[in-house]
Amino acid sequence: MADRLTQLQECINQQADNFCNSIGILQQYAAPSKFPGFDRSGSQTPQQQPQEDYVQLFTTLIARCSKDIDTLIESLPSEENSTELQLQSLRILENDNQEAARKLEAIVCRGQELLEQIQAALSDIAQAQLEMQ
Repeated sequence: MADRLTQLQECINQQADNFCNSIGILQQYAAPSKFPGFDRSGSQTPQQQPQEDYVQLFTTLIARCSKDIDTLIESLPSEENSTELQLQSLRILENDNQEAARKLEAIVCRGQELLEQIQAALSDIAQAQLEMQ
């Protein structure tokens, strides 16, 4: 799942697509206009294709996308709470970090103790082998 800013960007891109496509449909199906004083010879009449209710379709798409954008914008955190939430989050992370550091120190100490025991055992084994020879 994408974060809210990514969702907002995708919605804005979708809205731009809706606007672009609606303008394209207007250009495709709009009847040509005559300009006074300008006569163009050899003008072609556009082929009349069966038209669906494009106006209703694009108004629905644009309105729905606008509502989605508004909803996403409203769900973004406000600036006022942002600083407080970040500080609180940093405090929690700092406490977690200190606890992890304490655990790591305990593990390192235990590791050093085990290393010393192993070295002592190896020393005893080496001494015993020397005495046997």
